[in-house]
Amino acid sequence: MGGFFSKLFDGLFQKKVRILILGLDSAGKTTILYKLQIGEVVETTPTVGFNMETVERESVKFQAFDLGGQESLRPYWRYYYNDIDGVIYVVDSSDRDRLRTSVKEFQLMLKEDELKNAAVLVYANKQDLPDPLSPTEITQALNLTEIKNQPWSIFKCSAIDPKDEGIEQGMEWLANTLKKND
Repeated sequence: MGGFFSKLFDGLFQKKVRILILGLDSAGKTTILYKLQIGEVVETTPTVGFNMETVERESVKFQAFDLGGQESLRPYWRYYYNDIDGVIYVVDSSDRDRLRTSVKEFQLMLKEDELKNAAVLVYANKQDLPDPLSPTEITQALNLTEIKNQPWSIFKCSAIDPKDEGIEQGMEWLANTLKKND
């Protein structure tokens, strides 16, 4: 009986939020989404369109939209910006050749009025690969320190790391940040 009431109260007081998972193609967005949802690495294919899943952390229920990052799909990201509480932006830390493109897309996204109040979580993914960009380098490239009116944070991670280093800490930060915004 106690379990019933516990679940009932959790459902009543659980904050529900909508988040986007964005980044260039092959950054690891879908791998991170499914790692968060089912707790393991699954083989993924490039996302054409979007994936939508529910993820729960820290008494927050995230409705997560993972949008395809191919160049032809990026102009359609803006159609998902309404009523978004947070953005997870995934950077492939090993893809130095496309960092400038990733920065450009990130800056375009931040200029959108619909996202001006969204919390921004950046994952510096693929830290397991040789010679990755550090979180400090990515912070500088994305000009994160220039973001003054939105909460933001960056976490280094590897979506395929069984220890989830960085991924869980990032979600904990996002959940706590969004709970404070009530």
